[in-house]
Amino acid sequence: MTIQQLEYIVAVDNFRHFAKAAEICFVTQPTLSMMIQKLEEELNVKLFDRTKHPVEPTFVGAQVIAQARISLGHLQQIKEIVENEQNIVKGKFILGIIPTIATYLVPELLHQHLAANSDIELVLKECTTENIIKGIMNGTLDGGTLAGPLNHPELVEYPIYYEKFYAYVSPLDEVYKKRKIDLNKVNINNVWLLENEHCLRGQIENLCMRKRKSTQNKQAIRYDAGSIETLINVVDYNPGITVIPEMHAMALSEERQENLREFDNLTAVREVCVVVSREYVRKTMLNIILDIIRNSVPKSMQNPELKQYVVPL
Repeated sequence: MTIQQLEYIVAVDNFRHFAKAAEICFVTQPTLSMMIQKLEEELNVKLFDRTKHPVEPTFVGAQVIAQARISLGHLQQIKEIVENEQNIVKGKFILGIIPTIATYLVPELLHQHLAANSDIELVLKECTTENIIKGIMNGTLDGGTLAGPLNHPELVEYPIYYEKFYAYVSPLDEVYKKRKIDLNKVNINNVWLLENEHCLRGQIENLCMRKRKSTQNKQAIRYDAGSIETLINVVDYNPGITVIPEMHAMALSEERQENLREFDNLTAVREVCVVVSREYVRKTMLNIILDIIRNSVPKSMQNPELKQYVVPL
């Protein structure tokens, strides 16, 4: 068993295609296939079901690949420990970002990264919270930017900023005339939400239920929107409200700003943090990435005192 063979089976698992895996590993497909076959013979198991399209790992193959990721990660850490000790800050940092943050953070983040003129190759990937956690655990991501706190036992969280929640109200809704929105008086069935895969949806549900302890019908969903922009478009033409974070509110047109309302007797925020594995060792690189992200958001949103108002996920 060699490091090279472990790299090959992880690559095939990543791409679920032998030719693509060979290309990324800079070898020919016959060479990659032969090396994997030798590993299978050594272990006396089939690691991949080659009859499936795309190719899939077998049950035991999935377990072997998971361990291979861990082993390769530990080997990489040896090099990273040395580089960190020698204050060498270069290489790739792959950062996952959830969609409800990426839209507003990424443009300024890219600008700040270029301005920093570092030797770090920053790779940004938009993905859900669940996939960010999976990516960090299996080594395909170095970190993630998402809503917290997660309180995950194998992750370290670095809070970056806190953004307030605002109500976005339809001009067709009876509460539009109110300058502040009292959630106790809002028909919970008129709150438009994102799809289940978005953690922002869970926060909005928690926010609404915090003020509405009882209701005959707690199902607040009539349409599962895929983006905040879709929600806003829905509210523009239909009665009801939605809840949007501050970064999105800041990006609204002047006309749409008229539809924003604060909550009455309620301060609610979401915490945006960067998470990495507890085993992540490139601390100097991580600190540079954290500084770049902090420089990408208004200082007014980096007040740690706002943490007390964080709505749980």
